[in-house]
Amino acid sequence: MTTIKANVPDYLAKLAAEAAEKEKITLDQVVSLALSSQVSVWKVRDDIATRAKRANLAEFDRILSRVPDVPPPPGDEL
Repeated sequence: MTTIKANVPDYLAKLAAEAAEKEKITLDQVVSLALSSQVSVWKVRDDIATRAKRANLAEFDRILSRVPDVPPPPGDEL
């Protein structure tokens, strides 16, 4: 386990402490969960960007051209 020292705005520390109390978990757990969540968001964003770079728009258009141009079934309209 690694200890991280961070400067956190007072209002954010207060919100985190309130969340910990409400959820009946430690402040360390709240911080770990929040950090884990944000790091996951950044990783997904990077993964999507990497996949987007591999995109082939001509192939995408070719595949979409095979979709029939028909109205949606009843009840499936927007």
